[in-house]
Amino acid sequence: MNEQPVRLVIADDHPVVRDGLAAMFASAPGFEVLGQAGDGAEAVRLVRRLRPDVVLMDLRMPGTDGLSAITELTRLGLTARVLVLTTYDNDSHVLPAIEAGATGYLLKDSPREELLRGARAAARGETVLSPSVAARLLSRVRNPAPQLLSRRELEVLQLVAAGNTNREAADRLFITEATVKSHLLNLYAKLGVKDRAAAVTEAFNRGLLVPRGPGQT
Repeated sequence: MNEQPVRLVIADDHPVVRDGLAAMFASAPGFEVLGQAGDGAEAVRLVRRLRPDVVLMDLRMPGTDGLSAITELTRLGLTARVLVLTTYDNDSHVLPAIEAGATGYLLKDSPREELLRGARAAARGETVLSPSVAARLLSRVRNPAPQLLSRRELEVLQLVAAGNTNREAADRLFITEATVKSHLLNLYAKLGVKDRAAAVTEAFNRGLLVPRGPGQT
């Protein structure tokens, strides 16, 4: 008896990449490409409508990026497995994607057979990691990075990221507004930025802050 094909949605903002992946999987036995998306929001809409087994998800896309899309798919409780397929393998991309709910993480320059095996494994619910990503995660576990920000600096940054003013952050932490400003100046220096917005962006890029789903505090 023939097995059901693995049904795919491909999300990437580059049409040439999408078409290339679609052609590769469509020509391989055991796969069916249901649709393509140019950004994260479109990917979420397609997954809700088409109910694929696996989503091949790029991370850097205009508008709604891949990480936001993964977070939204997890929030919605959709059963599609997300296999991140990107050119980036650094910690600031890998860990947030996996924490958001991605089943696996492969690089776009992976050999064809590795991509096919990865998609099949993801459809079965297995964790899929490219060798370089697996090595990074093992290194991260064995040799934790030193704490860049102090606990209090991180608390201040979390409140700023949530939209609190300096005064509101001070009230929440039972410290003075001047102390909040001092913590902000210190963390700006550590992150190499000059203002609040840049600090929040850089903290997300470095994995110091992780997007929180609705209802989380």
